[in-house]
Amino acid sequence: MKPRIIAIIAGSALLAGSLGGCVSKKKYSELETLHRQMSQDYTTLQTAHRQAQTKAQTLQALLDEARRNNADLKASYNALQNSLDKSILQNTQGNVNISKLVDEINASNKYIKQLVQAKSKSDSLNLALTANLTRTLSGNELDEVNVRVLKGVVYISLADNMLFKSGSYQVNQRAMQTLSKIAKIIKDYRDYDVLVEGNTDNVPISRTNIRNNWDLSTLRASSIVQVLQNDFGVDPSRLTAAGRGEYNPIADNTGELGRQRNRRTEIIITPKLDQFLDLIDKAPDTDK
Repeated sequence: MKPRIIAIIAGSALLAGSLGGCVSKKKYSELETLHRQMSQDYTTLQTAHRQAQTKAQTLQALLDEARRNNADLKASYNALQNSLDKSILQNTQGNVNISKLVDEINASNKYIKQLVQAKSKSDSLNLALTANLTRTLSGNELDEVNVRVLKGVVYISLADNMLFKSGSYQVNQRAMQTLSKIAKIIKDYRDYDVLVEGNTDNVPISRTNIRNNWDLSTLRASSIVQVLQNDFGVDPSRLTAAGRGEYNPIADNTGELGRQRNRRTEIIITPKLDQFLDLIDKAPDTDK
């Protein structure tokens, strides 16, 4: 850039010298045009030079800022590296325990899988038991017997008027055929326990040998248990009799239809808990 400026200055001096002598009008005009062009070029070069200086200053400022940022990044990196080194030293024992933690998780997963398999087996048996019992019952019996599976338990709900006379706990003869079918299912599924549960409405009972609905519901449950044992050969060690009185309603007692639904005896068939208790005993010990 500077040699060109020098050339322009030299050209201007030469032009001035030439003008000092005697020249023709044409030559003078050409030299004057050349002078103007050189002056314009000089002005353009000065402008470019100033712009280049400004740009150089800007680039220098950016370079200085980048250097400062780089220094800050290096300081941050060193701080993070020191922190990481301390964490590694402090967590050495934790890293050693990761393998133990993985083993505990695997053991827990195996235990959960065993529980799920036991639950699936129980659910399948419950469905099969329900289907087998439903198939053996006649249409008339199904009107008075409700069979359902709820939360892994089979509920057989028998209407009160099918089993007993009003206020009595003596089993009707017409109920014996239905109870014989239920007994056969119970005997086929030997790994199940049986709870017979009596329920009443909230109307007080007035009998000389029955104090209240607690007595009535319990006596009715006991009567069904003894029929299953004595008449149909169900193992009594599998049987339990219980009464819930009026305190387990499934309908509103304000109407006759609701009270009729509440007067019922439920035979509740549940899988024996032995296998689940065994699994609980085998549960992974996470306290070690």
